[in-house]
Amino acid sequence: MRLSYPGNIRIVRVPCTGKVDIIHILRALEKGADGVYVVGCLEGECRFSNGNLRARKRIEQAQHILDAIGIGGERAQMYNLSSADGPRFAEYAVEMTDKIKEMGPNPLKKAKEKMAA
Repeated sequence: MRLSYPGNIRIVRVPCTGKVDIIHILRALEKGADGVYVVGCLEGECRFSNGNLRARKRIEQAQHILDAIGIGGERAQMYNLSSADGPRFAEYAVEMTDKIKEMGPNPLKKAKEKMAA
């Protein structure tokens, strides 16, 4: 099955979403990503016990930080799905891309351009 999702999405594979730290999310945005979303296994079905629950808490913490500094917490999201549900992954990719397009580019990009000029 060939899934169709936006080409501007970069997939970073990790053994468990519990390995995704706040610094990874913030660094991606600092380096120019317009948004970051983490896709983990269904809640209660993590093979590493509770990694997806840790990831959700970290996403929520990142959202609070992003809101506090004026970038917008909605630029970071967490989704849960079964590993066998590829079409849903593509739906989430399109949904997140649409949200980011509505918000516009990452404000840090403009700040970096001004500093470089």
